[in-house]
Amino acid sequence: MPCERKPMRYGHSEGQTDVCFDDTGNFIVTCGSDGDVRIWESLDDDDPKSISVGEKAYSCALKNGKLVTAAANNTVQMHTFPEGEPDGILTRFTTNATHVAYNSSGSRVAAGSSDFMVKVVEVSDSSQQKTLRGHNAPVLSVTFDPKDEFLASASCDGSVVVWKIEEQTQVISWPLLQKSNDVTNSKSLCRLAWQPRVAKLLAVPVETTVQLYQRDSWALVSTLSDDLGTQPINVVAWSPCGKFLATGSIGGLLTVWDVEGKLCKHEKGYTVCGLAWHPSGTQIAYTDTEGCLGLLDGLSSSSSSSTMAIKKSYDDLFDDNDDDRPMDEGVSESGSPAKNLVALDDEDDDDLVPATGRARNRSSLKLGLDKLGNYEDDAGSAIVLPAASAAPLHPVYEGPMPTPHQKAFQPGSTPAHLMHRFMMWNSVGIVRGYNDERDNAVDVEFHDTAIHHAMHLTNSLGHTLADLSHEAVLLACPSTDELASKLQCLHFSSWDTNKEWMVDLPKGEDVRAVCLGQGWAAAATSALMLRLFSIGGVQRELFSLPGPVVCMAGYGEQLLIVYHRGTGFDGDQALGVQLLLFGRNRQQVIQGEPLPISRRSHLSWLGFTAEGTPCFIDSEGVVRLLNRSLGNTWTPVCNTRDHCKGKSDHYWVVGVHENPQQLRCIPCKGSRYPPTLPRPAVAVLPFKLPLCQTTTEKGQMEEQYWRSVLLQNHFGFLSSSGYEIDEEAQSRAQKEQQELLMKMFALSCKLEREFRCVELAELMTQNVVTLAIRYASRSRRMALAQRLSELALEKANQLQGPEEEEEPLQYTRRNTGGGTGRSSAGGQPRATNVLDSMTSSSRKPTVLLGSSVSAGKLSKTPVLKPLAPRPKSKVPHPDRKQILSCYYIPVALWVKYHVFVCVRPKTGFQLWLEENRKSILADNPDLEETDVIKEAMGRFRNLSAGDRLVRHLSVVSIYVHYPCHRKFKRDNQPTTQKLFGKTSRPVCLFYAVVVYAGCWLVFPLNGAWG
Repeated sequence: MPCERKPMRYGHSEGQTDVCFDDTGNFIVTCGSDGDVRIWESLDDDDPKSISVGEKAYSCALKNGKLVTAAANNTVQMHTFPEGEPDGILTRFTTNATHVAYNSSGSRVAAGSSDFMVKVVEVSDSSQQKTLRGHNAPVLSVTFDPKDEFLASASCDGSVVVWKIEEQTQVISWPLLQKSNDVTNSKSLCRLAWQPRVAKLLAVPVETTVQLYQRDSWALVSTLSDDLGTQPINVVAWSPCGKFLATGSIGGLLTVWDVEGKLCKHEKGYTVCGLAWHPSGTQIAYTDTEGCLGLLDGLSSSSSSSTMAIKKSYDDLFDDNDDDRPMDEGVSESGSPAKNLVALDDEDDDDLVPATGRARNRSSLKLGLDKLGNYEDDAGSAIVLPAASAAPLHPVYEGPMPTPHQKAFQPGSTPAHLMHRFMMWNSVGIVRGYNDERDNAVDVEFHDTAIHHAMHLTNSLGHTLADLSHEAVLLACPSTDELASKLQCLHFSSWDTNKEWMVDLPKGEDVRAVCLGQGWAAAATSALMLRLFSIGGVQRELFSLPGPVVCMAGYGEQLLIVYHRGTGFDGDQALGVQLLLFGRNRQQVIQGEPLPISRRSHLSWLGFTAEGTPCFIDSEGVVRLLNRSLGNTWTPVCNTRDHCKGKSDHYWVVGVHENPQQLRCIPCKGSRYPPTLPRPAVAVLPFKLPLCQTTTEKGQMEEQYWRSVLLQNHFGFLSSSGYEIDEEAQSRAQKEQQELLMKMFALSCKLEREFRCVELAELMTQNVVTLAIRYASRSRRMALAQRLSELALEKANQLQGPEEEEEPLQYTRRNTGGGTGRSSAGGQPRATNVLDSMTSSSRKPTVLLGSSVSAGKLSKTPVLKPLAPRPKSKVPHPDRKQILSCYYIPVALWVKYHVFVCVRPKTGFQLWLEENRKSILADNPDLEETDVIKEAMGRFRNLSAGDRLVRHLSVVSIYVHYPCHRKFKRDNQPTTQKLFGKTSRPVCLFYAVVVYAGCWLVFPLNGAWG
């Protein structure tokens, strides 16, 4: 029979633990640093009996119905077993007791302490004590000679001492261990073990080996070592028959000598600190420093054969039976199933080959009959350890191991094998299941009693699955040899008198998952089928699933399904997800995409938020939310492990809310599931996106902003689905986002990150951009203010939407100067004037500096980029470096015209204030500047979007160039040399330089804009 490693389970908080069996082997007793002693009926017992013995419990021992524990209150306590009633204090020390052990008959208890003393106490009369003094450091462990003559102890002073109990003297002392000043600082616990029954050998763990000392002669007869053992051994334990020795190292390696499964790797990789054999010798219980309890099963206790051969084929690598494992225990904590051992097919060869394919050196196993002798026990069997022999190896697979499929489960429920369990806990209510000798029933309780009163249902069919909604209770049971799997619905919101219906599934098809929605019910079966029903019991659509279902969840018209899309490797689950809508426009929103759970984890909860957003939680405690605005991607919003005090603590989720942003869950100390009684309290955890540098002010504001944006997406979904939304809450969320953007903008300004400021302004609304412009102006960042003004104009155009075609540009000339451009006496322009022939061209003009102006209609986003004027120049003129195209204009005569140009409407508070400042001051002449701005802002808010558009008739100055000869005096007229540097030869073209808003624009007046 191969050695089978049972999946580990959480028993205590992290720290030192210990384990033992009762005399019958029906109970496992553990203790831990949480101060509790727990009595387990089996490894699958999810409701063990707990006894509190103090702040911490370091060791426990059980014999003849008497349970003794070494507690942190300097006492060795006794309790009755299995009642767990206190039975007095056996002995006291001046400091903590570190280890306790019974003798073979159970009449004496030995206890070691940190005060360097060892006490031997009579159980029947605790006043009869013997104190063994001689250690110079805290005692690590004690063990009785099976013949009750000697006692061995190990200490932090580095010595292992054998005492003669009656004389209270040392027989021999070996300096074998590394010295330390305390048990917690010791490299190893050095749990000694004396061979039972024959009492011939004392096993002492020394570094990575086990040294065997012969009784009476106290000579070292053998050393057990293994090439795989690279960490010090912490604890050793002999089997009840005295033939086999089990060891556990601080590296998590379990080794059993002279058994079929000679080497089994501890699945978690944490320090093994407790080891106990079952009285039958077929099992080994062990605990580690993480508070976990494990079990090795299938160990042979037969003494009829002195040597045992292991036959394992290459196919046994994948021969793991996971059918009986709980839904969350099919995967080890590291995520990867432990690799089984591969042995040789030769019957005469007992040399094991580890899964790495590297043969181990077993020469150290040879004890030698000349040294060990032939020690006979009471049954006459001999201890003979096998010898090593060489043989060819089978091919060994060294790649990643396949991960067992996670079993189907119901979100919001506890394991089905519990007698008292939660069948469903959601936002509507609680469904409890009871299956004991007194009752087999289902209780339904509603959070809001206005929905329905509590119900008590008889569970005669053995329902194991349940779901609860505002309309109905849905139950399902597996099939038996006589009955088919059934789906039962109690439609309590129905207006008729018959509120219950039931459906039998086809033969051989079992219900694996159920869920309820608005007006429908769904059941996923073992035949990879999903069956839909109306809430009244009418069969509707059915379709095949791409893989075995893991779980389902429903909300309104949404159905969320998670299934196995393949086999994962190296501890990873390969899960797929589908999201379907059953509304008027039926559609599949998510079509079988991979579900992004954490590495080496499994799914632990699936559902919807109270606002209808799909979300899920994996075994690593990461909560992920569907981001509809980013292509239906999943965003992590919380990690429950950040709030756990110990590694064995968990949070059991019962609900998720986006408004307010909180996760509702039940804290479970040392367990994954809460007990049904008393009713557990619900805790609230906040959301936090895993952004970088969240300890800085910038990172905190970024996390708050994007979390608010993510959790606001449900408003758009609900609105598009026809649901009423809380407009006030939506407005508050948007206001919070804009405030955060403005704070980040101000922080970026202080850090002189102007490009970052523009990036933040792109996320702002138009009104907040206006505030950002004012902030940049007051901070004397004019370049930033100019870019923000352009951005504000673009945002205004986007809000305005598609505009109607505007009228062509019209020009009206008013002569203000003399010369050739002088108007006639009648006020009408001369027919020969060059401005008379200026008409809007049908060609699309290209203006300098990148501005584009349309002749027939204006550009959609006419953004002017003004050139920065020289500060001390009386007459602004362009900088040659800033002009994209230079026209070399000859000496000319310039005539100045004032032209009214109809430009595109501009928006923004500042432009509106410039136009209306005079009217505000006329109405309120006593207002100061700040009061004027406040009054203007009040008026500006009351305007409609159309009234906020200001159409300007701006006066621009145009200098018209007439071609002429060089004989004109350059001193009296402005020349192109002053504008552009160098005078070129005369050309017969007309030019105009337009000065508008600080910009110099040069146009050729030859019928087209330049």
